[in-house]
Amino acid sequence: MSYAHPEALVETAWLAAHLDDPKLRILDGTFTLPGVSPSGPELYRQRHIPGAIFFDIEEIKDAANPLPHMLPDAPTFARMMARLGVGSEHKIVVYDAFGLSSAPRVWWTLRVFGHKDVAVLNGGLPKWLAESRPVTAAVPKFPPAPFDARLDRSRVRDKAQMLANLRSKREQVIDARSAGRFAGTAPEPRAGLRGGHIPGSLSLPSDQLIDKATRTVLPADALAARFRAAGVDPAKPTATTCGSGVTASALAFAIYLLGWPEPAVYDGSWSEWGLPGDTPVETGAG
Repeated sequence: MSYAHPEALVETAWLAAHLDDPKLRILDGTFTLPGVSPSGPELYRQRHIPGAIFFDIEEIKDAANPLPHMLPDAPTFARMMARLGVGSEHKIVVYDAFGLSSAPRVWWTLRVFGHKDVAVLNGGLPKWLAESRPVTAAVPKFPPAPFDARLDRSRVRDKAQMLANLRSKREQVIDARSAGRFAGTAPEPRAGLRGGHIPGSLSLPSDQLIDKATRTVLPADALAARFRAAGVDPAKPTATTCGSGVTASALAFAIYLLGWPEPAVYDGSWSEWGLPGDTPVETGAG
């Protein structure tokens, strides 16, 4: 079994051979949870792939929304990308410092805003370093580049839609958080949130999508087996969720690789659903 969309995954050897391509932009999308040190920006400043621009998930967001790193509107996103020197004409390769953690959030964000020529680096920075490939602390500067952003809302879910889905059950919901957080037995990293999960949702922690030794994405047949073991129906529409919409994007990326119906991501995720209020919560393994 092969990936249905192998173009969405770039190997380290290919990237090493194209570092100087002027039509390529490399984005470091490293993100860490609140209170974790060093943070994503600090890790980037320590070392990154030569030519990589830092895509700050905590800054490229809707600044007026109190929820963490919610998507900005299209004009704002276009201005932010143009300021980084990333244009619509560029092929984009995204990676993070952990393998397959936050890079898919950047991949998903770019696709949601209409940029299709974007791929994730297989194995991310861990594989790059394991192969003794070059890194630098130098921050590149690129001239502004026009970026055409159009938000595809069909790939984004909000709380009202997730509440409606509890009744319609049109979409299966997959949660990328750890099994303990899903069950409500492990604390949430953000203060003030209840424990548990959206009723009826399925649990598939995002770290189960990769080979632990190489940090690379599992082969297609093994990847499909992980989803099926979690109870996922390959033919049914899907919405993914997590703590704040980051690792939910890893599930969306893996499903895209497999060629199953492309899922939507609940942008607010547990940072919104888990707040005290009227959203129903289940605990236990599900």
